[in-house]
Amino acid sequence: MTDKKEKILRAALELFAEEGFKSTSTNKIAKKAGVSEGLIFRHFGNKDGLLQAIIQEGEEQAKVLFADIVMESDPKKLIEKYFGLTDKLLDNPEMANFWKLQYKIKWELEIYGEHKMEPLELALTNAFKKLGYKKPDLEARLLLINMDGMATRYYLQEGFNVKEMVEYFRNKYKQ
Repeated sequence: MTDKKEKILRAALELFAEEGFKSTSTNKIAKKAGVSEGLIFRHFGNKDGLLQAIIQEGEEQAKVLFADIVMESDPKKLIEKYFGLTDKLLDNPEMANFWKLQYKIKWELEIYGEHKMEPLELALTNAFKKLGYKKPDLEARLLLINMDGMATRYYLQEGFNVKEMVEYFRNKYKQ
């Protein structure tokens, strides 16, 4: 990927995550990236194409991020690694912006993309099965839904203490 294309993607990701997709013009993205607006259209076709490129790149990063979790065979370690995602995302502003964008477009454009979480749901279900939970599939889904809700609160509610909530869940599942 060229340096200019990379700058466009980074600028668009940041602006889409902060201001929303609909509120961000390609002109504003071009200015932030230090490129011509025409270059955006040449590389991505239009603003929708740019969004799709960001989503695709983010999904590739998510696969890498999730790989360590889904490959874990010890169920307790797997669950702990799942909770560790929060720390990884909070420590990486670019990845945090990607997930913030996911939450913005979920509501703004009604794009949910739940398929991104399928590997984690399957891995968590298997972990809960190994740990003897009566309904491991529902336990996994409940955990994913709770984490999804916490992420929503984190991105929408200033001052929401997501780390405190994740620590609560860590302790709950250590038992």
